[in-house]
Amino acid sequence: MELSGFGTLLLVFALSFLVIMWVRRKGQQSKFPPGPTPLPLLGNILQIDFKNIVEEFVQLGLKYGPVSMAYLGPKKMVILNGYDVVREAFQEKGEVFSDRPRLAIPEMVFKDHGLIFTNGERWKQMRRFTLSTLRNFGMGKRSLEERVQQEAQCLGQELQKRSGTFFDPTLLFSLAVSNVVCSIVFEDRYDYEDKDFLDMLALMKETFQMVTSPWAQIFDLAPNLLKRLPGPQNKLFKNFDKLRNYVMEKIKAHEGTLDENCPRDYIDCFLIRMSQARNRLVTKG
Repeated sequence: MELSGFGTLLLVFALSFLVIMWVRRKGQQSKFPPGPTPLPLLGNILQIDFKNIVEEFVQLGLKYGPVSMAYLGPKKMVILNGYDVVREAFQEKGEVFSDRPRLAIPEMVFKDHGLIFTNGERWKQMRRFTLSTLRNFGMGKRSLEERVQQEAQCLGQELQKRSGTFFDPTLLFSLAVSNVVCSIVFEDRYDYEDKDFLDMLALMKETFQMVTSPWAQIFDLAPNLLKRLPGPQNKLFKNFDKLRNYVMEKIKAHEGTLDENCPRDYIDCFLIRMSQARNRLVTKG
């Protein structure tokens, strides 16, 4: 067969495959919540503005109702708009909606560990431990309220420095909230001009934007192939390595000063739990 004939046959086969996929998906859509018509392979990636993802989802809710659907590549995504449907999904039917989506980049980075991107029994154990630890450190109690009030005073002082001038307070509010979280996890609060603190938050913001970008959805279509090619994924993985190194430095510092009778923060509690688990294994062995 001549090359031109083979190329024509290949093109016909590809077009036929895409048409079949589109027809099958069209037939399946009647079983799912309403939403914009997806393209073969790409889904609705080209139709969604990922820079304004929240507003995009709100608009989908206004058009298709409180429960709608979109496709990120071949993967289905259910979108909930409104207090009532969110409450029903995550409170009344929490067990049904408790699983996390399986995404290529988080799986490569976290390898099914952690709290956000895990599922099953490991996630349930991590969730119970985290909720218990947060309660011990004041979640819902006055001790956490005091941390928030202290940070609010620092925030007020920073706002007062800018009195009489026009400025965007978004960064300051972000720094204040981040400091409350850091006080629970690392036992540290940072000055609003601390370079390491600002660099870490900027790195986290950049990483989050990359993970939620259209490119990340395309990467999810063929991760084993694309991870070997040049592209934004290389910078993303370097960002994760920097964040991991930052946290590991904190953990090593905690290991050197740990007092199991007086845990200072979330990291101390996690190290103590790991030590207890190892001791149980040794005892059983």
